[in-house]
Amino acid sequence: MYSQITKLEKKCLVCAEQLREMKRSIFAFLFCLPTSFLAVIFFLLLFYNGFVVFNVHLPFPSKPRPEPANFSKANFAGNSLKKLPSSVMSAVKEDTPEVILKTLLPLLQNPAISTTPINHHVVLKPKKAHEYKAVKRMLRSGDNSKQFSTRIKDFLGNNGCKVRFFMTWISSLKPFGDRELFSIESLFKSHPNACLVIVSNSMDAESGSLILKPFLDQGFKLIAIKPDFDYIFKDTHAEKWFKGLKKGSVSPGEVSLGQNMSNLLRLALLYKFGGIYMDTDVIVLKRLTKLRNAIGAQSIDLENGNWSRLNNAVLVFDKKHPLLFKFIEEFALTFDGNKWGHNGPYLVSRVVSRVNTMPGFNFTVLPPSAFYPVNWSRIKSLFKGPKSKVHSTWLHRKLEQIKSESFAVHLWNRQSRKIKAESGSIINHIMLDCCVFCNSSSSSL
Repeated sequence: MYSQITKLEKKCLVCAEQLREMKRSIFAFLFCLPTSFLAVIFFLLLFYNGFVVFNVHLPFPSKPRPEPANFSKANFAGNSLKKLPSSVMSAVKEDTPEVILKTLLPLLQNPAISTTPINHHVVLKPKKAHEYKAVKRMLRSGDNSKQFSTRIKDFLGNNGCKVRFFMTWISSLKPFGDRELFSIESLFKSHPNACLVIVSNSMDAESGSLILKPFLDQGFKLIAIKPDFDYIFKDTHAEKWFKGLKKGSVSPGEVSLGQNMSNLLRLALLYKFGGIYMDTDVIVLKRLTKLRNAIGAQSIDLENGNWSRLNNAVLVFDKKHPLLFKFIEEFALTFDGNKWGHNGPYLVSRVVSRVNTMPGFNFTVLPPSAFYPVNWSRIKSLFKGPKSKVHSTWLHRKLEQIKSESFAVHLWNRQSRKIKAESGSIINHIMLDCCVFCNSSSSSL
């Protein structure tokens, strides 16, 4: 027994000696290696340690590459387009699908780049976010407005409205001030028995009713109604354009959508009902009932005397007039929300220049003196009081000319909103002649 233990101890000692010998050989081998090689081994060990400890995940896509949408002619020939694969929509937040339809995000040219869900509020650029908010506000303005057709027909029918005026106010009530109220005053001063329809979401509310109450108390016939765009645009080219705006296939652009909607609304309202449209910065000087199917020139060519540009601040047209139809068609087919005036004054100028010599369009282009006796660049001169005897003489002559030749005066709000009418100015005299209430509010025009 003792001898067996002794033999086992000897074997253990031999193994231990071999292990020590192996250890010395390994260290001797390592010390013989170049320093750079040891550094590489040390760096690899550190990289492996960091990878394991911090659990680094590489951003490999978790889904296969989605197939691109096929818009070949074969697909359009069928009853419906092939449904897009759901993976294409993975870059859109799924809890608000209706909102995404209105954001007008550009189509993904390469959807395989990323299939990771992204918060659309981060993706939207400021321009696109602005467009989305504008469309949302405009669509909201048409909510709860399905009574538009009934209310406007009752108003126009029950009041015996032989003279119909239309205005639009696609904005909040805050900017609706003394100038806009005086425009209404001047309208009723010249047309006390006329009917005025203000198509507006903000005016068709309790606060808007308070603004209009003084006119109603005096027996004037006016009403503010929320617009029902679907009804107003029905059976015109505007109907398809508006559907595209709601779906996101039409970009509202950088110009105020409210401004462009007003450009279209005035055309559609006159086409559907007939009458007179005027902006809220127009002062009426005399009755417009003698005019029929008329539009005013803003400027003329001094060399040949022909008009060089028209304006749409005042329009007088019969119901379903063919020129209005052409205006609406031009709006829908050439809409550009990034160019100021393209869908307004420039639009009516383009269309009239094309149809001017065509048969079937009976209308009149009035000279600038009818509605625009002073160009926008000189509108400030109407607000200035006399500075000298010579200036006083000029003001008097200009005032007499306007009273004689003009039906109305466009105040060009963009240029004159912040200007107050000075005592003795042309506007001051016009206010005294055209006011209904003639109180202190109109004097601050």
